[in-house]
Amino acid sequence: MKSFSLGMIGFGAIGRSLVDRLNKDTDGLDLTITALVRHAPESQGLSNLTFVTDVEALLRSKPELVVECASQEALAQHGPAVLTAGVDLVAASIGALSQPGFEQRLESAARKGAARLFLPAGAVAGIDGLTAAKLAGLTQVTYVSRKPPNAWKGTHAETLCDLDSLKDETLLFEGTAREGSRLFPKNANVAATVALAGLGLDDTRIKVIADPKVDRNCHEVEAEGAFGTLALRLANFPSPDNPKTSFLTILSLERTVRNRWSRIVI
Repeated sequence: MKSFSLGMIGFGAIGRSLVDRLNKDTDGLDLTITALVRHAPESQGLSNLTFVTDVEALLRSKPELVVECASQEALAQHGPAVLTAGVDLVAASIGALSQPGFEQRLESAARKGAARLFLPAGAVAGIDGLTAAKLAGLTQVTYVSRKPPNAWKGTHAETLCDLDSLKDETLLFEGTAREGSRLFPKNANVAATVALAGLGLDDTRIKVIADPKVDRNCHEVEAEGAFGTLALRLANFPSPDNPKTSFLTILSLERTVRNRWSRIVI
């Protein structure tokens, strides 16, 4: 039986769901998982899961791939070390790359370690088409994040309006993906993903909307370029374990991990 050593940065709702899904079907692999956390929790009842509290211990487990599913801060703290050590990294907290200089820092670490940084599509679709269209030239990319008011609680939106009293859709922000990611860091991942796949953080326009008439997290992407035009809309169900995370985000991470050992990759 072939083995596969998976490392993780973070073990919150996303991490737990990802591990549960991978363990349901390991594709015949002997899968071992080492998760880097701040404080090692009590046993999760999984014989193939080990917790560590420092990145050096994570790297000593010799992971073939590390998945970050913790936070922008965790990616900034541990991502460069993983890449410098020559280990490929999957980053869920893509919004961190909107911070000035951080994308270049990660790229430098990846070059030094001859590793690769993977940016999964996460909660949005069409990223493969957008990155392909970019090769021939894009003229415009826009992204709209539309969520129910309670999804914006605990964010900058609470300083802009009374989320509990909204009757109609309310525009919370309109501007560049970089500025939107700065103002709404907990909701920045999709905006940053669309921007990095297309025109970049400073040339991608985004709108952030609180809409009491929707009950799902909705993402709208439009693009124009030499390829033609693209328009898509997703209405994602939330994760059963975390209402602020789209279920599709977990599935995207799972697909990225499985692609690592699959013989046919889509």
